[in-house]
Amino acid sequence: MIIAIDGPAAAGKGTLARRIAEAYGYHHLDTGLTYRATAKALLDAGLPLNDEAIAEGMARKVDLAGLDRALLSRHEIGEAASKIAVMPTVRTALREMQQKFAQKEPGAVLDGRDIGTVVCPGAPVKLYVTASAEVRAKRRYEEIVEAGGSADYDAIFEDVKRRDERDMGRTDSPLKPAEDAHLLDTSEMSIEAAFQTAKSIIDAALSRNA
Repeated sequence: MIIAIDGPAAAGKGTLARRIAEAYGYHHLDTGLTYRATAKALLDAGLPLNDEAIAEGMARKVDLAGLDRALLSRHEIGEAASKIAVMPTVRTALREMQQKFAQKEPGAVLDGRDIGTVVCPGAPVKLYVTASAEVRAKRRYEEIVEAGGSADYDAIFEDVKRRDERDMGRTDSPLKPAEDAHLLDTSEMSIEAAFQTAKSIIDAALSRNA
């Protein structure tokens, strides 16, 4: 069983993906972390972010077992990741790794920007999790403040919009819902409600495949 979850930043897809993986005993991969790990390796080595050949080489060395979400969530790593994520050879290298992960038994949940459209187009369950830019910026803001940091809502809102434009506008694997994806708008939906909706979709797919 492969569950593909796509959507823009801060829509709640990561939280939902982890909840689903835990509930069904499946493996989980936040594919965004593979780009962040590549970017961090480049930054740590003092290498340029605009050399596609070097970035591809780093991408092929990413260890999926060593992805630290807390460490890789830093803003500067995210900014660097979005620059290398537009490189076709980097995407190809990481896509191959992600596709191999998706074959894990008894099942895998992958979340990202192009899982249902490019990485796992044959996935039996595809979810597209979204929310308004305002709601997503508010969530990011509250997340930072609750963690004891200082944040500027307006700056976060502009950053969210900029990332959306970059993700949706790139020529290779742009962010968009797969034609057969189930749309979950979490703007006014709790994570529990989103999980229950997703669970009913997954259970129906499992019974079809039984």
